[in-house]
Amino acid sequence: MPGTPLDRDSIGHLIEGTPPLLEHYLSLEKQLQPNGFDMTVREVARLTTPGAIGAEDAGRVLSDTELMEFGDDGWLHLSPGPFLVTFNEVVNLPLDVMALGRPRSSLLRSGAGVHTAVWDAGYSGRSQALLVVYHPDGYRVQRGARLMQLVFFRMETAASQGYQGRFQSENI
Repeated sequence: MPGTPLDRDSIGHLIEGTPPLLEHYLSLEKQLQPNGFDMTVREVARLTTPGAIGAEDAGRVLSDTELMEFGDDGWLHLSPGPFLVTFNEVVNLPLDVMALGRPRSSLLRSGAGVHTAVWDAGYSGRSQALLVVYHPDGYRVQRGARLMQLVFFRMETAASQGYQGRFQSENI
């Protein structure tokens, strides 16, 4: 039905499509959920400079980042603060599907959160999200960990034009 979240079977069907809804996932069995798809950690970066948002695109400046190194055991200890996470999965949204990202509840129960924007219809790329560690003693994250669930919505009417912004085909 248009305008409703997609269930596991609908998401699975779109993953089998051309292009696939999601590529480069680590485990379809573990990541495909009843109401979404778990996105996994590929990279974590520290924000090193302030960004800016202006009234025009020319006034938009992204923060510089510094890639953090996972330990030999695949773990990374994060101090309190903001971090940019790049996911393993590449998302390919058709013109009649959009998505929202939500943190896994384990993060919230440990003093960490994930902040995201909207995944517009027609977007394709390896997405990023803001991971904020609120706990004063920090938080540990492992490479490949399921960090966030992407929830897909079938739109009542397909977009006449898909996403055309600067993040199209990002990190591929």
